Amino acid sequence: MAEAHETGKLLFISKDFLPEFVYGSIDGTITTFAVVAGATGAHLDIPVVIILGFANLIADGFSMSVGNFFSTKASIANFDKHQAIEDWEISNDEATEVEEIREIYRNKGFKGDLLEQVVAVITSDREVWIDTMMKEELNMTRDNKSPFHTAGMTFFSFLLIGFIPLAAYVYALVFEADRTNLFLYACLLTGLALTIIGTLKSTVTGKNVFAGITETLFMGGIAAILAYVAGDFLESLLRMQSWM
Repeated sequence: MAEAHETGKLLFISKDFLPEFVYGSIDGTITTFAVVAGATGAHLDIPVVIILGFANLIADGFSMSVGNFFSTKASIANFDKHQAIEDWEISNDEATEVEEIREIYRNKGFKGDLLEQVVAVITSDREVWIDTMMKEELNMTRDNKSPFHTAGMTFFSFLLIGFIPLAAYVYALVFEADRTNLFLYACLLTGLALTIIGTLKSTVTGKNVFAGITETLFMGGIAAILAYVAGDFLESLLRMQSWM
């Protein structure tokens, strides 16, 4: 993980966008694998599995990136609104705002002349003053990442890593390879993808790497089992109805 600190990147991913890459990858891998598992449980043909998988990749990936775009945009707008309020309050009720700074640092243990010096330094620079109020009073920091960039990284990671569960099926169709055990290969590839994602997720969350990998594999496995059972059940139900 030292690579991220030294270069600002982990693998080829900027550390600033690592959270978007991780969560886009998790969602893409698990949902696509769930589609593959469900289609396999329903005993659907390979072309159908691929069509459903790619439909999920494009539709869900775009939907997730749009949600990320509006979430980031709303976060920035909310910060700017409260920042403007703080700016107005300093202009129109300066004494109260000075006292709020004094109270913030008094609660941190500052007192006497040192406290007054801190208050004087902070309130002498309007930008520092507003920034301090935003961080210390409202617990808000501005997200400087572009909504377009965060959405793009989410969509990119969803497509890139989400394709992995489909890779064995696409290979078998394109190269007319042996089609036995395709689902097993998909499981192994997905397990590898989730292991890598779990490692990256631990970098984002600060959790133990083993715990991050285990959690990610567990969630992916649960999603796959539910999808497989649902697909198998529905396929059996439809087959029974066709016999009636």
